[in-house]
Amino acid sequence: ADVVFFQEYDNKKPLEGFQYFENSRPIVKIQSKFPILESGEVKTDVSNGMCLYADIKINGKIIRFVNVYMEPFFLDKSMVKPTKDMDVNEKKAKKVLHMLIPTFKKHQTQIDQIKDFINQSSYPVIVGGDFNAVPNSYEYYKVSEDLDDGFLKVGKGSGTSFHDFKFPIKIDHIFASKSIVPISYKVDRSVKISDHFPVIAEFLVD
Repeated sequence: ADVVFFQEYDNKKPLEGFQYFENSRPIVKIQSKFPILESGEVKTDVSNGMCLYADIKINGKIIRFVNVYMEPFFLDKSMVKPTKDMDVNEKKAKKVLHMLIPTFKKHQTQIDQIKDFINQSSYPVIVGGDFNAVPNSYEYYKVSEDLDDGFLKVGKGSGTSFHDFKFPIKIDHIFASKSIVPISYKVDRSVKISDHFPVIAEFLVD
């Protein structure tokens, strides 16, 4: 890879071969083999989510990379695993719903602020990360306005990347400006170093 996005990653040293490193905030990082001209945090009103950007010069062209980590839900598998006792299942469902609604409200605020930042960019953008939101969500539709989902353009299969629950879901996404041509998009399910498989996308920057 030429540029790598990390979420829930607190290593303060870049991987071997990556000379440039946006390391101003904990948890979210951007590493690049190409020069980072400017970088920093995209300010939002949430406490646990985080978003960083880096303007990277590639083959004489500046691309704004935006690494998104949406406010997490803090759900555990035991909280959603059904039992044979329907009363217990009902209590579990109410508890999960009670946890989901406030986070969804935070997501709406966070993604609106991130989208405003993207819209103000003077450069083409590549936006990716852990959105904690599926493709039919408000978060997905909001950020994808005027951008292309790399998976829909050149991906194959289901595109699911989060595998910690029984049913894998697609909550990691990569979008790009329409002027940036997607070449390939894949989820590498051979790499099992977290509860997410890495998502790898290739774009033509000429």
